[in-house]
Amino acid sequence: MRDIQNEPDHRNIPIDKVGIKNLRYPIKVLDRTNGYQHTVATINMYVDLPHKNKGTHMSRFVEIINQYRLNLSLKKISVILAEMKTHLNAASAHIEINFPYFVEKRAPISEAAGLMDYDCKIRGVSNTDGKIDLILEVVVPISSVCPCSKEISEVGAHNQRGAVSLKVRFKKFIWIEDMIEVVEKAASCEVFSVLKRVDEKSVTETAYHNPKFVEDIVRDVAAILREDDNITWFTVGAENFESIHNHSAYAHISSNHLHTENGFFKVVTSKRHEDAIP
Repeated sequence: MRDIQNEPDHRNIPIDKVGIKNLRYPIKVLDRTNGYQHTVATINMYVDLPHKNKGTHMSRFVEIINQYRLNLSLKKISVILAEMKTHLNAASAHIEINFPYFVEKRAPISEAAGLMDYDCKIRGVSNTDGKIDLILEVVVPISSVCPCSKEISEVGAHNQRGAVSLKVRFKKFIWIEDMIEVVEKAASCEVFSVLKRVDEKSVTETAYHNPKFVEDIVRDVAAILREDDNITWFTVGAENFESIHNHSAYAHISSNHLHTENGFFKVVTSKRHEDAIP
């Protein structure tokens, strides 16, 4: 049969990214407590296309991800990117894997168990020079109490739920749970899926005695990460869904702009991770 996509194209225009988007696929990922867990990912996969080629082989993207869906660790990303470049005759490759990650959390007093879900994203790029860039992102729900409201009010203070998005580059393997814990420690209080009355009392009072602006939250996260030798780059953004306004409060920090005792925070944008990741 005639293979049109392998025929030459005469418009002389290269394409930066071509591939598949929003592929929903069951995958297995590493879990700090249980070894691994099954989840469902939404996957984007792209390669570049030279000016002389009419099209790419879309089915090969799915064939590649199918080989690794039951063992999709961070280390495998570099292998998948290499196979994309090889099987699709590409100079560069990109993959984005979005998935919910579940952690069992126990209520602070009753210890009632419940599952919390966190939106996660793995982004991998293999450039034309063969270097691998990996970014891991997690979005963590939090609660906060307004310090200003507490200061000026005779009774109570307004509080709200929020979300913190944390992205990191790293030298060695990093657990999603570790990223979650850094963010939750910076909030006024954690968010739980199951709370009894004694727990509601506890989290309400914990948050009230630990008021935080969005500025406080991102600074507290940044202060921890800039001292972590494993982290080579990060961004952290906090959004509070305000309870007394019809808008959100937002703050963002990138390590590109931070100083340390030794100068600027070291930024590594293209590092081979696979030798250090289990």
